[in-house]
Amino acid sequence: MTVNHWVAGSSPARGANFRPAYKVGLFYCDSINFHMPAKLFNPSSEEPFVLSRSRIDNFLECSRCFYLTNRIGIARPPSYPFNLNNAVDELLKNEFDIYRDQQKPHPIMVENRLKALPYQHPDLEKWRESLRHGVKRSHKETNLILRGGLDDLWINTETKQLIVVDYKATSKKGEVSIDADWQIGYKRQIEFYQWLLRGNSFDVSDIGYFVYCNGISEKDEFNDQLEFKTKLIPYKGNDSWVEPTLFDLKETLLKDEVPEANPKCSYCSYVKKTLMV
Repeated sequence: MTVNHWVAGSSPARGANFRPAYKVGLFYCDSINFHMPAKLFNPSSEEPFVLSRSRIDNFLECSRCFYLTNRIGIARPPSYPFNLNNAVDELLKNEFDIYRDQQKPHPIMVENRLKALPYQHPDLEKWRESLRHGVKRSHKETNLILRGGLDDLWINTETKQLIVVDYKATSKKGEVSIDADWQIGYKRQIEFYQWLLRGNSFDVSDIGYFVYCNGISEKDEFNDQLEFKTKLIPYKGNDSWVEPTLFDLKETLLKDEVPEANPKCSYCSYVKKTLMV
């Protein structure tokens, strides 16, 4: 529900200025500058609206949080940066770039008997920049532009299909896998990148890979070294969920009412409980 709020400082005699306010729970609020996205969705605008992969995930997790972020400007509190994970990502990119420049297979490809090479393309660095660029695809049916920053691309030397690769880092006892319920987001990540690339006329393999690095903690000493055991995990993607999700997402954005929260959303549950105190 929306109402008009008088803007402080404007004069009724000269024509008061009003701006919309939105009902969120028990309160009305303006578009709050609290981790506000760069641009809010305007239902009356003909300009394409840009959404990142993380925003798509946000919608799938909770349409209310998604709406509050993109229509009203109230985003979820940011998570803490995973600096060690980011460092591993950068080191892996540097390592695979050495083999990319030489056009030789990386040892992990040889070990897993893959007919593949790191893919060379002049736009690869842009595709990796999730904050400013990434791989972009225009979806005319919804007037949305979707983008996402990928970690790496390989190419199958026999089929010439592109292979989407995502780097992951953790530290746990036992073997790493992608079978946990919470890792559905990892799988969607691969599938979304496959969908983006196909929309740019690339022939993309259904099979993507996770380069999963597991930090070894069972050591007597640190000695300024953190060792990893790296595992290559194949995943067969299916991007058929993307198109219907975009239509549902756009329909949500066009509504004036804030959607109901996902009962499993920890953010919305927290807000609801604080209002009961």
